[in-house]
Amino acid sequence: MTGGGGVQAVAVAPHAAAAQAAARVLRDGGCAIEAMVAAAAVIAVVYPHMTGLGGDGFWLIHEPGRDPYGIDASGTVGALATPDAYRARGYEAMPARGPLAANTVAGTVAGWELALSSVQGRRRVLPLEHLLEDAIGYAERGFPTTASQAASTMGRVAELDGQPGFREHFLAPDGGVPERGSVLRQPTLAATLRGLARRGLRDFYEGEVAAMITADLAAVTSPVTAADLGTFRARLVRPLQMAHSLGTLYNLSPPTQGVLSLLMLGILDRLGLERLPREGADLVHLTVEAAKRAFALRDRYKGWFLESGGDVAEWLESARLDAEAFAIDRMQAAPWHARQGPADTVWLGVIDREGQVVSFIQSLYHEFGSGVVLPGTGICWQNRGAGFSLTPGAVDCIGPGRRPYHTLNPAIAALNDGRVLAYGAMGGDGQPQTQAAVFTRLALYGDDPQTAVSAPRWLLGRTWGDPSDGLKVEARFPDAVFRELERRGHRVSRLASFDETLGHAGVVMRDVRGRVSGGADPRSDGQAIVLD
Repeated sequence: MTGGGGVQAVAVAPHAAAAQAAARVLRDGGCAIEAMVAAAAVIAVVYPHMTGLGGDGFWLIHEPGRDPYGIDASGTVGALATPDAYRARGYEAMPARGPLAANTVAGTVAGWELALSSVQGRRRVLPLEHLLEDAIGYAERGFPTTASQAASTMGRVAELDGQPGFREHFLAPDGGVPERGSVLRQPTLAATLRGLARRGLRDFYEGEVAAMITADLAAVTSPVTAADLGTFRARLVRPLQMAHSLGTLYNLSPPTQGVLSLLMLGILDRLGLERLPREGADLVHLTVEAAKRAFALRDRYKGWFLESGGDVAEWLESARLDAEAFAIDRMQAAPWHARQGPADTVWLGVIDREGQVVSFIQSLYHEFGSGVVLPGTGICWQNRGAGFSLTPGAVDCIGPGRRPYHTLNPAIAALNDGRVLAYGAMGGDGQPQTQAAVFTRLALYGDDPQTAVSAPRWLLGRTWGDPSDGLKVEARFPDAVFRELERRGHRVSRLASFDETLGHAGVVMRDVRGRVSGGADPRSDGQAIVLD
């Protein structure tokens, strides 16, 4: 969607209700950060299989005349989460569901808090009650269950039914899977949001809401304690940046995989994509091979991501990018063995009339996270720590205070022609690949945002809802593309058109004249709203 003349604003989210909440805040004079908090709260209610207050979040913010900055709102491992504690309960590997998978602090609300504090003193701040009003209404009055939520619940009900609180909150009264269009009400979550609106977001970690969270986590034997909540703070971080022939690209450093997204685009910048057909086998092959190069570095230096201390900026230096691009065989697929698991996520973008750009991502990790829903607050808790191991001395061994690796990474690009765009996607290993596809179509081929996110896509490796690790390609590509990819050695499977397996992408963009546009993925339930 593209706006007309004048100073404009735009909001994009994978659920229309979240985009509409952001648009309401923008109309009421709020900035992009305030609009994003409103959208993040709404989508935590209406897309509960993808995200929630019990998850983590990451922000990337760009403002005219100021260096971009980021917010890391990823939670740390609880004080009681040790290998010995898990082994004492009979575990030889980390559980993916249940109370012992609910083993990290939920950081996203602290991210909202820190983001709003950065607005203070620079412009009028809307009351928190105003920002959370729509989310409270949807939780209290209910909303229609999406096809995405119904399908996710059906696919995972066997492992989720029986987890504390899940049946009561997310299954039908008869214990069945809610049908598409059926109304889901979350009155307990509404009360939690109302309490946060009244007492402030810090209440999630130190106040009345924190007390209820702590009691409920202890009751189900989660290793997260009151002290873990009370000492947690989101962090302001300096984004990674990379010089590209079309401009400067920004993303977040570890524990996110933002460097992989930048690395892929840096490699592709050296491979002459502008000379290739946009729907041809060459584009898919080269992007997939660039992904393999990026993922190989991630797997080789896994500890750097877990500890957030690795100097990954050196991966983006010109000589390294040249070498990685040179190593790609244009006609033969390199070997591939996927190592990451699935992830659910939402990406949202907002640009306000003053040019503040927010790229935001929020997640529970797997669908419905740990599956544990806390009865006192109605919060579904994430399972982000499921990626740790129980092997003493291993770089990925679980331990109190550690931050897990995150596939989440919001992106922003400041192009040489004056355009600023924020973009992102959900979908585990698919995120950097989808970012590469969307960026290439926007910045290199000149597509508008909606065309860029709607175009046929592909994905190498595992993603949410699909454990296979081969190359998945949408059926809208010509048959000749499938044949050529297979000839080059790719193990290809054909997906339906607009298949949700390929994730939910989104874009917001502002040009040098202040005109804005946005694109919401037709694979989602989203919307792009431009305000003139």
